[in-house]
This record gives sequence, C-alpha cells and structure tokens, in this order.
Amino acid sequence: MRTSLHSKLVSALTPEQLKNLSKDGVRDQIATVADKLISETGLPMTTAEKDRLIEEVLDEVFGLGPLEPLMQDASVSDIMVNGFDSVYVERGGQLVETNVRFKDQAHLRMIIDRIVSNIGRRIDDSSPIVDARLGDGSRVCAVIPPLSLIGPVMSIRRFGKKLLGPDDLMKNLTLTPGMLQFLEAAVKARLNVIISGGSGSGKTTLLNNLSRYIPEDERIVTIEDVAELQVQQEHIVRLETRPVNIEGAGGVTQRDLVINALRMRPDRILIGECRGGEALDMMQAMNTGHDGSMTTCHANTARDAFSRLETMVMMASSAIPDRVIRQMLASAVQIVVQVLRLIDGSRRILSISEVTGVQEDFVELKDVFVFDREGMNAQGKAVGQFRATGYLPICLDRMRSYGQKVDENIFSEMVRVGDRG
Repeated sequence: MRTSLHSKLVSALTPEQLKNLSKDGVRDQIATVADKLISETGLPMTTAEKDRLIEEVLDEVFGLGPLEPLMQDASVSDIMVNGFDSVYVERGGQLVETNVRFKDQAHLRMIIDRIVSNIGRRIDDSSPIVDARLGDGSRVCAVIPPLSLIGPVMSIRRFGKKLLGPDDLMKNLTLTPGMLQFLEAAVKARLNVIISGGSGSGKTTLLNNLSRYIPEDERIVTIEDVAELQVQQEHIVRLETRPVNIEGAGGVTQRDLVINALRMRPDRILIGECRGGEALDMMQAMNTGHDGSMTTCHANTARDAFSRLETMVMMASSAIPDRVIRQMLASAVQIVVQVLRLIDGSRRILSISEVTGVQEDFVELKDVFVFDREGMNAQGKAVGQFRATGYLPICLDRMRSYGQKVDENIFSEMVRVGDRG
C-alpha cells in the first residue's frame, strides 16, 4: 500500500506545481498532496513515515531516487548499479551488495537521463555511453542498451566531502614520512612526475596531495576528461574536454586542450589522466619549459607506464622513431610513482622510482623506495614493509639548488606495515 501511495503521489505532481520552485518550495506542495492521498486511502501513517515518504518523492523529483541515501552516506566511495535490481557499494575498500532497488529499467533510465541532461550531455542509441559529473564532483559513467545486455547500468565514483591530506595518507599507511618528504621536495624542485596504477588505486588522490606543494605564485592549468582534480591554489585554470554533438562534430579532446594550454602561459600543467595522443604534447611541454608538470596513467608497474606512454605518443605520430620517443620520455619525466590497491582495500605506494636515462632500448629506472608485500594476516589485513633501496637519486642536487633540504637518512629507512599475528 505504501508503494502504491508513493506511485500515486509522484503521478499527482504536475509540471505547473514544480515550475520555478526550489526543493524546499516543492516540499509544501508534496505535503499537501500527501495529506489528501493518505486521507483518501485510509492508510494509517505516522508523522515520521509521512516525512520519509515526502523525502522519497523529493529524491525522485530532484535527486537520484533510490540512490540518494547512498549518496548521503560518507562511508560509500563507489556506487555500482548493475541493472535496476542490483546495486553494490564499496565501503572501506570492500564491495557490498545493498537492498536498494529501482522499480524497473525505465525508472533507472529516467535517473540516468536526469543526470546527463543537467550537465548538457546526452545518452541515446547513437551515443549509448556517457561520462558525467554530479554537482558534488562525483564522477558518473553510464551505459545503456544495445551496449549493455542487462539494461541501463551506471557507476558513481564518489569523492569525500573531506579532502584527504598528507597526514591522512600517512595515517592510512599509503606512504611513509620519508617518502612524503622526498615527493614534496620533488614537486617544489619542479621535477616532472608520473603517477601510475590501476583503477581505484588512488592516483587522483595522490595527485591532489602532491599539487598542494606547488607554490601559490605559480599559474596552474588542469586538463581532464571529467573534472576530478581538487587543486587548492587560487591561480588555476580548469579545462575539461567535450564530446562530439549529435552531428558528430564539435568535440574537443585532451590533446586539443594541451595544445591550447601552452598558449595560456602556464607554469605547470596537470593532466588528470594521459590516455591518448595528448601524451606527445605533454612530453614536449615537459621538455620545453613547463617542468614541474604532473599526470597519471593506468599501468601495472612503473616500467609498464613508459610502455604505455610510448604507445600513446605513437598514437599521435607514428613517424617518430621508437628510439627518439624513448629518449624524449626519459628526458621529460624524472619521477614515477606506482600506486596499488591491495586485496584488503588499502592503498599503498608500491614504488617511487627515478628515471636515469635509456639503456638498450629501455627507459632505465632506479627504485628509491619500495613496498614489499608479504601476504595477509589472520585478520585479512595486508602485511609488508616500506623500505628505501639505499640508492641516492641524482635529482638530490636539483632539489638542493631549489632550496629543498632532504634528510639523507630517509634513504635507509624501513617501516613495517601490519602484524603477522
């Protein structure tokens, strides 16, 4: 009976009632209709139950429907809708099924259409995939039939209201104080940094934290497919790509934005993720006066990151010889940070490596810090240790020239994580 009342309440609201009204204004209209319908049906309902019903209708009209309570839950980092009758969330790095359900595929499609239309994007048979973002910065990816065989599906990558800072990363054992000191000096000394790792490994979070160390008097340009970076400085220009329109024209790629950004007098360029031909222009920018720039890429190891970057550069221009590409990459990038999401959901910096040149057709890397994985303990937590390799990086001289004092004792530290018991 409550479900039936909910349906009648939604259908009773006319566009004229909703026009030019805010959520608070509509609440009074919904309460009036609710009182009338409750009286007609004779359904016994407490004040608390009626208030909850009104909130559900408001979520249908203005929010994400059944997903709205999950969006208000600070412990949820990812929401995965696998069809109208299957919704999973990630809490503390672990996937958990919820009892949240949509009425049917049409209900889920309506919510997806609302998200997409609010930001001027579209999703239909001619464009069945869309990346979008919500007002709170959460990233949304939706796919509809015919590409999805189980009806509309959607995933929402949420970003906490509280930005994780360097202290939080150390508390979560993502890295050690010595590693943070080294990365801070690298950013302030204008070394070019690549952060690589798998999906959900914490690349964007780490990039946000490293960007904190960029001086306030420098001009920053960020380039992203979907805006996720949360740079704290005031002198910042944020650029975002645009997909093609219904006629197949008007698209603006990350490469277009990188080329344009070079004309905007940036001190540093931050690319949310290199995934195509923009890698060529990014590497050229790093080699021609825009040092101190940073980006992320998907790769399983630091060495794989260079293989991927090499492939991306070749996507932009197949006329450049492989040897020249490797030499350009080795000259452009000084530091590679590999991040990993462990099986218990925790994130770790797996290695921090320095690029030392090209040897025998391979970009040569020297590990400065590594995380040795040793397995899981009885409580299901990852066990291992952070350790310095003992290698003194060549970039220390540059750090000193920028006034960055790095304690050389950090290059012999060892920090244990987890207890075998």
